[in-house]
Amino acid sequence: MHHHRLRTKRNRLSLAFLRIFSLSNRQKYYFSTFPIQDPHANSNTQTFPSASSLSPQQTRLVPASNMTPPPPPSPPSLLTKSQVPSKSTSSEQRKFGDVISSNKMIANYIRSGDLDSALRVFESMTVRTTITWNSLLAGYSKRPGKVKEARQLFDRIPEPDTVSYNTMLSCYLHNFDIEAARIFFDRMLVKDTASWNTMISGFSQNRMMSEAKELFSVMPEKNIVSWNAMISGYVESGDLDSAVELFRVAPVKSVIAWTAMITGHMKFGKAELAEKIFKEMPMKNLVTWNAMIAGYVENCQAEDGLKLFRMMVELGVRPNPSSLSSVLLGCSNLSALKLGKQVHQLMCKCPLYLDTTVGTSLMSMYCKCGVLEDAWKLFLEMPRRDVVTWNAMISGYAQHGAGEKALNLFDEMRNNRLKPDWITFVGVLSACNHAGLVHVGVRYFDSMVKDYEVEAKPEHYTCMVDLLGRAGRLLEAVDLINKMPFKPHSAIFGTLLGACRIHKNLDVAEFAANKLLNLDPVSAAGYVQLANVYAAMNKWDHVARVRQSMKDNEVVKTPGYSWIEVNSEVHEFRSSDRVHPELASIHEKLNELETKMKLAGYAPHLEFALHDVGEEQKEQLLLWHSEKLAIAFGLMRIPLGTPIRVFKNLRICGDCHCATKYMSAVEGREIIVRDTTRFHHFKDGICSCGDYWECYAMYSVTPVRKTTKLNSHERSSMLLDGKYHQGQLELNKKAFLSYGDNGRCLEQ
Repeated sequence: MHHHRLRTKRNRLSLAFLRIFSLSNRQKYYFSTFPIQDPHANSNTQTFPSASSLSPQQTRLVPASNMTPPPPPSPPSLLTKSQVPSKSTSSEQRKFGDVISSNKMIANYIRSGDLDSALRVFESMTVRTTITWNSLLAGYSKRPGKVKEARQLFDRIPEPDTVSYNTMLSCYLHNFDIEAARIFFDRMLVKDTASWNTMISGFSQNRMMSEAKELFSVMPEKNIVSWNAMISGYVESGDLDSAVELFRVAPVKSVIAWTAMITGHMKFGKAELAEKIFKEMPMKNLVTWNAMIAGYVENCQAEDGLKLFRMMVELGVRPNPSSLSSVLLGCSNLSALKLGKQVHQLMCKCPLYLDTTVGTSLMSMYCKCGVLEDAWKLFLEMPRRDVVTWNAMISGYAQHGAGEKALNLFDEMRNNRLKPDWITFVGVLSACNHAGLVHVGVRYFDSMVKDYEVEAKPEHYTCMVDLLGRAGRLLEAVDLINKMPFKPHSAIFGTLLGACRIHKNLDVAEFAANKLLNLDPVSAAGYVQLANVYAAMNKWDHVARVRQSMKDNEVVKTPGYSWIEVNSEVHEFRSSDRVHPELASIHEKLNELETKMKLAGYAPHLEFALHDVGEEQKEQLLLWHSEKLAIAFGLMRIPLGTPIRVFKNLRICGDCHCATKYMSAVEGREIIVRDTTRFHHFKDGICSCGDYWECYAMYSVTPVRKTTKLNSHERSSMLLDGKYHQGQLELNKKAFLSYGDNGRCLEQ
């Protein structure tokens, strides 16, 4: 980040790669320009129906070596009488042709997944070769849960060869029966290199690296697949040091081994070393590029990932669903809506547009960039929707505070006979949480295990603690934590601590802070949240002690900042920013806004100025919060009719939440703020969260005496006048009243 923190990310990444993907309608689409090697020996990627029965027949086994066709006869005019083919020779030719033809038919049926037809051909054959049996066994071997049937078929093979044994061994491993596979391997009469590689790969995939290493060290002959399996296994099991050591001594390093090393270093956050390996690679395939792009995104370097993606397509490497999913996730993390739309255009030019995984990633990107309408359109247009697709849309609605729509979509998902998984219920509980639907959330949590057989995970408990805590039911939240079937993680207590600040419950706050800091002594969130609770209660001596403890433990607080994209440039602001080149104009705009807002009834909530200073200085600190600076800049630079989208790396504070409602009313603009948890859509003085999320305790409304239906013009006029529309009551300056999404003003 430069000294004035003005980053021009998007313009360099924008339309260039779209031109590369301008494909004609006749042009075929290929995923990669490089061959991708398979690290597992004898693996068959097809899945087939099971065999319930094989009726034995009177058939003959003919060794494949004996099935060499006889030479073609000479032209008839040149044959002597003794050279005329006999009836037995013609019969052998027909049998040979029948076996070859039948084997091809079986292989084709197996390849297409039609095992029933393959069985009919198999049963009609009077002569079968070992190849025939192996083809059918390969069809059974990948069928989950059909090890018994596969073994019965294997035992019927008259003369099994090495391929037969290896296929049966793979069947055990594909069905995760590692013990039976090891016993079968030890009893194999003949083992070739593929046999050893299959067993080593099985151990590696199950993270049994000591057993894999034992086999690897004694196998008589190693090939490139053997080294790949060991290196990849160490990476997957998290033993990067062993992977590096083995990689160094490997006699031949394939692209699979190189890619595994990139994945391992990215997995451990060593992006620079992964870059070095990537540059040194003699050959790269699509999986290599995907590993780098995904690694960048996972390591919070999404901008580098997008640049690498552009380089990849410029070199002519065609992306696959994994590539585009990583790129779209990077766009989501950067809130790069414009770039995400350009990726959408790229997808429309190629067959990947119909891919469910890519479509779901695109839909999720629109949700996370605040364009829920486009996400919903994509959802409706998708030709196929899996559980992940439904989960993404439910979570999107939840994140935007549309709890009722999220729950209706969940009901529709069940009506479509899709079984919800644990991620589905994280979205459902989040929807209840963000909409303040406490009783509904409790009901879904209770029915999750009982009715849907979904085991409760820490994420579900976190949602429930947040739901109960924000509703003021702190003791119930603590009781739920104590009843958890596993040890609570730090996020649970962080969530509870946040609720304590809203409700100013010091006892529970100190309890949660102690638990949090015991689990994570260097957690800045624990210290900051506790200091905020003390500050809200004007216990400045306690605040000082917490801050001193942070210094003593060398805990560094993540600085809060907000950013906004204007004309493909990202402008970033810190609280009390002093370096943005247009800061003077921004301050002038903020002062103008403050005057209008105060006339409309806004009063700064000084408890969110977490410093022991005078009231006037607190007001100034609040006015210069990063989200207010970003909004003011957006009001200056973004044309009317276009929503102002601001993104923040921390939670939006209560005063900024309240002030933004006034800004949307006095300026007549739609303002969308995304913080770390959810979206807030501000329009005509109303927030989509109904003031429940950030300001539940501060802006609670007394029982309703009367409701008045107001249109948007009347609401704006009411706010500017500082009174209700009909002049019935003066606007309460201490607690800005809540407005529902239906436009009804709740009068006290």
